[in-house]
Amino acid sequence: MRVAFQGEPGAYSEQAVFNYFGKVETKPCESFDVVFDSVVSDECGQGLIPIENSLAGSIHQNYDLLLRHDLHIVGEYLLRVQHCLITLPGVKKEEIKKVISHPQALGQCAAYLRNLGIKAEAVYDTAGSVKMLKANGEGTTAAIASRRAAELYEMQILEEGIEDNPENYTRFLAISKKAVEPSVEAKTSIVFTLKNQPGSLFKAMSVFALRDIDLTKIESRPLQGKPWEYLFYIDFIGAEHDETVRKALDHLGEYALMLRVLGSYPRYKG
Repeated sequence: MRVAFQGEPGAYSEQAVFNYFGKVETKPCESFDVVFDSVVSDECGQGLIPIENSLAGSIHQNYDLLLRHDLHIVGEYLLRVQHCLITLPGVKKEEIKKVISHPQALGQCAAYLRNLGIKAEAVYDTAGSVKMLKANGEGTTAAIASRRAAELYEMQILEEGIEDNPENYTRFLAISKKAVEPSVEAKTSIVFTLKNQPGSLFKAMSVFALRDIDLTKIESRPLQGKPWEYLFYIDFIGAEHDETVRKALDHLGEYALMLRVLGSYPRYKG
C-alpha cells in the first residue's frame, strides 16, 4: 500500500506512517491539499494527517479539508514528538550561531534555545530544515527535527529530547475512500451545523449526555460564506453502527441543519 503524508522524507508525519501502517511505500506531499488529492485520485490507498497537537492545539486546515472531501477517517495514531538538535558531522554545540526548523518546532524548544543564546529562523518543514542544512553546508547552523531525519540525511545529533515540555504528542488520522466498521472499541467523528438560536448547542450536546456517550473532543470552525456561523466537529466513543450511537445521531438530526459522519474507526490505545 502507498500512504501519503505532508512533508519531506524524515518528517514526523512519515515516522507516524511507519509506526501505524508498518512497512509501506510513502508519498511525501508539499501540502495537506496534495495529501487529500492523492487519496481521492487513488494515487495512494490512504493518507495520514495530523489533526491536533497536545501543546499547539488543532490543525484547523485539516478540519476544513475533511469537510471538503468525500473521504472517511479509518484510524488514529498518537506520536510522541521528540526534537533533536542536528548539525553537520563534526560540529560542536558552542559553534552554533543559528537554528532552523518549522515554526511549531522552534516554539516547542523556545526555552532550550534561549538558554543556549541561539538565534531561531523559521523554515517550511522540520525534515526540510535538515535537508537544507546538508545542502548549504553551514557549520554554524543547526536544525531541529526527528532522529529519523538526521539518519536519513547522514547528519549528527548533538542532543535529543530538547523540547521544553516532554508531554508533546501529535494525533494523526488515517483517511481513505473506503469506510471501515470497527470490531473493537471505536471512536466516531462527526461535523454538523445548527440554527443560530438560544439553546441550540445545549440541545445538540444533550443527545449524547442522555445516552452516556463520552465526548472526547469538540471543535468549532467558521462556516465559510456565512460570517459568525459555525461548524461543530465532535469526536465521541462508540461506532456509528452501535444502536445507542444511531439513536443519538437520529436525535441530533432533528436539530442539525447539516450532519455528516466523517468516520468510525478503532480507538488508539497506545
